[in-house]
Amino acid sequence: MLPLDKDLQKVKSSINDFFEITNRVLDYFPNVINNTIEKGDYLISSSNIAGTIKFLRPINRKLFIQEKNVFNDYFQRLILIFENIRNKKNVTEEDKIIIDRVIYTIQQSIGIGLDLMVNQNSARKHVGNRFEELIRVIFTEISVSNKRTVLQIPYETDEGQKIYKCENDLIISPFENVESTNKHLDENEIVVSIKTTSKDRMGKMFIDKILLERFVKHPQKVIGIFLNDVQRKEDNNISFTLVSGLFMVYTKFLTTLEGIYYLDPPPNALKLPYSNHMKRFSDLITEDLEKLFSS
Repeated sequence: MLPLDKDLQKVKSSINDFFEITNRVLDYFPNVINNTIEKGDYLISSSNIAGTIKFLRPINRKLFIQEKNVFNDYFQRLILIFENIRNKKNVTEEDKIIIDRVIYTIQQSIGIGLDLMVNQNSARKHVGNRFEELIRVIFTEISVSNKRTVLQIPYETDEGQKIYKCENDLIISPFENVESTNKHLDENEIVVSIKTTSKDRMGKMFIDKILLERFVKHPQKVIGIFLNDVQRKEDNNISFTLVSGLFMVYTKFLTTLEGIYYLDPPPNALKLPYSNHMKRFSDLITEDLEKLFSS
C-alpha cells in the first residue's frame, strides 16, 4: 500500500478508489488535529506537529461525515442509490441528502489529507484533479457516457492561422458514446466545468460558452459543478467567495448557463433570484440531467 501522502496524489479511476482513500484519511486526521473552532456551520481545524501549524480548509459540519462506520454505511447506501438512478427508479429527499453528504465527505477528506501532508501549491493542484476524477466516476456510475475534450478553435492572425485550445473538463452525453470531438461539439451533449470553487473562474465559464457557440454555430449547453464557495479568513473565521451580483450581471448581459450545481452551496445560492440558476449536486444527477438532455 502506498504511503497516504502518495496515495492522495495518485489518480483515482473508480468509486472504490475514492472509498478507500476516504477511509484512510478518516482514520488518520483525528489523531493529528490539535484545535477546532466552530464558525456557523463550519469547522476550522488546525494541526501543530513539531511547531509547524497547518490549517485545514473549512469543513461543513452538517455535510461532512467524521465517523468512519457512519461513512461506510452511507457509502453502501449511495451505491444502491446510483443503481436506482441507473434504473430510473424513485429517489427520495433522504437519498439526495446521502448523495451530497457522501460525495462531499470523499472530496473534503482528500482536501484535508492534502492540507496536512503536501505543500500548499501541490495540494491545490491535486485537490482540483481528484474532484474532476470524482465527478467523472459518478457520471460513469450512473451510466452517463462522458469524456474530457480539448476543442481546437482555429483563428487567423497576421502570422497565419493559430489554434485556440478550449479545454472542457468534461462532456456528458445522452448517447451510448460521446459524439463530440476536438473539432465539433454535439448540440445534444453538455459541456461541464468542474471546479472546487467559482472564485476567479465564474466569468470564464460565460466567456467560454460564448466562444463555443460562435465556433460550433449552434446553441451549446454548459453547466458548472462546484464543491463550495467558502474559504478560511485568517486563523479563526470564514468568508464566502461567490460573487453573486456579478453572476447575475453575466447572466443578464452575456449569456445564460444551463445550471450551476454545488455540493456545499453558499448561502446566497439557494435564495431567489440565484436559486433559479443554482442548485445542489444531487438535484443534477437525480432530476435535472434528464431534463437538460431533452431540452
